[in-house]
Amino acid sequence: MQINFKRYALYLLRWQASTPILAGVGIILAAMGQIVAAIVANLIGGLVFFWVDQYIFTSQALAAQWEVKENIRCVDCGNVTRGYRLVRSGDYDKSEDKAPEFRCEACSKKKSEALKNKGIKVE
Repeated sequence: MQINFKRYALYLLRWQASTPILAGVGIILAAMGQIVAAIVANLIGGLVFFWVDQYIFTSQALAAQWEVKENIRCVDCGNVTRGYRLVRSGDYDKSEDKAPEFRCEACSKKKSEALKNKGIKVE
């Protein structure tokens, strides 16, 4: 399993954000008993943070962004086919590239491996 560190960091921050909320509810409901206060606090936390967690783990904004075009000429091998280019991933950002380089599937896989070797996430 490959860890997406951006998602993991957001998840850890989310856990820290839940602390004051759950603690506050626990303090307010302490008169009901510790177990009841903990159960209610966790239910409230689940209602709130389910949506935050869903965003963290499913958002395409946090994933690598690719552009796909039909009938391009591969910049590496010259074949005319469906083309791929990595637009944005982490610190890698070619979204403002004036001359984007599209590659066929085979050449795109080679380029992806080269980017992975430089520490750039491509998936």
